[in-house]
Order: sequence, then structure tokens, then C-alpha cells
Amino acid sequence: MLIVVVVVVLAAVAFLLVRRGAGAPGGGSLPRRFGPEYDRAVRHHDGDKRAAEQELRERVKTYGSLHEHTPAPEERTRLLASWSALQERFVEAPREAAAEADRLLAETATAVGHPGADRHAARLDSLSVHHPHHVDGYRRLRAALTPAEGGHESTEELREALLAARGLFEELIGAGTSGARTGRGAAHHGAHRTERADEGAQGPGTPPAAGTAQAPAPGTAPAPAPEATETYEGHQARRS
Repeated sequence: MLIVVVVVVLAAVAFLLVRRGAGAPGGGSLPRRFGPEYDRAVRHHDGDKRAAEQELRERVKTYGSLHEHTPAPEERTRLLASWSALQERFVEAPREAAAEADRLLAETATAVGHPGADRHAARLDSLSVHHPHHVDGYRRLRAALTPAEGGHESTEELREALLAARGLFEELIGAGTSGARTGRGAAHHGAHRTERADEGAQGPGTPPAAGTAQAPAPGTAPAPAPEATETYEGHQARRS
């Protein structure tokens, strides 16, 4: 009798371990690891969770061991200055600024170790493994730049896509400064940054409040002129 009980208990434990490990190589739950990216994969497969999870496991298998590099200080400064410049340019030339943001994101992702050149699909898959809570901003930006046939992108769509893409840019620029941030760590870091922004903290490339002056951080590009900042804030106010 005792032997039967032991066998049953061991079988139950084995079953639970198999279910727990089914999420992804190395253990962990796929929904927990990928967050909104998991839901997107399920929608892409018309609700077929098994197919979606198989796709996500393949991404982890292919890109899970990728290590992001920390940009050199001068490279980080250049990238930050480029993002600030395109953000200022958006007021006068929305589409051109959004297209530059798309190019800059690809360049930044490549610089820290993700697939480069014209391997856009591979780069998205890689980013989805390491930045699942921000990669959708990249997709939104590209979607806004390629409207449906016969359609026309609106300035508001471009503006919202640019803001969403900035979250991924900031994650990539900060990669490696305090260890890799993936999965839930990335979500926590992004949420913490959002809370700080709501309290008035300024992230990389974020325009300062209208009418205020802000000294540039050591080694970064000078802050935009007051009139340019006021123009950007006026554009923000018109959205509200």
C-alpha cells in the first residue's frame, strides 16, 4: 500500500513539473515571460495557444542566449542626440521624423547585439525575447509608416507610435548598465520609469516642461531651445 502511495505522489509531482516547465526552455511561464507579446502571438495564430507557444519557444531557443552590449559612452551620447533631434523635428515634419526614428531603432538594436541589416523580422523576434513589454512600440511605428493601401497615416498616429517606440529606445540605450533586463525585469523597469515620468522626471529624449530650463547631463547633447520646447509642448497640449 505504501509503495502505491509513493508511486502516485511521484507521478503527481512529475506531472506538475512537466506543466511548469512547458512554458519555455529553462522553466518559467510563457505568458509571464512574454506578457503582451504572448497575447499578440495567440491572436496571430487565431487563438491557437499551442501554436503560439511553439512559436515563442522557438524564439527563446534562437535568441534567448543573446547578450546585449553596453553602448560606448560616445555612441550612447550620439544616439541620444539623434533621438532628441528627430523628436524636435517631428513638429515640422512628422513622417520624416518617424521614419528617422524607425531607422535609429534598427541601428540601436543592431549596435547592442540584435540582428542587423535588413533582417527586420529576425530583429523583431530577438527584441521580443529580451524586451517583450516594449517591442510593440517598434511594431506600431512601422505600421504607422506603412498604412493600408489607399490609406494615409495621420499625424496623431505617427505621434503616438513615436512615443510608444521611445520606450524601446530607452531600454536599448540602458541595456547592460545594471545587468540585462528581460522578461518581468524589463516590465518592472519600464513601469518604474513611467512612474518617475509621471512625477516629472525626465528620461532620455523627453522634452522638459514648457517654460523651464534644464542643464544637459554630462556628455549629452544640449537641451533644445525654449521656443522649440514650447512648440513641442503646444503640440502635446493640442492632443489633450
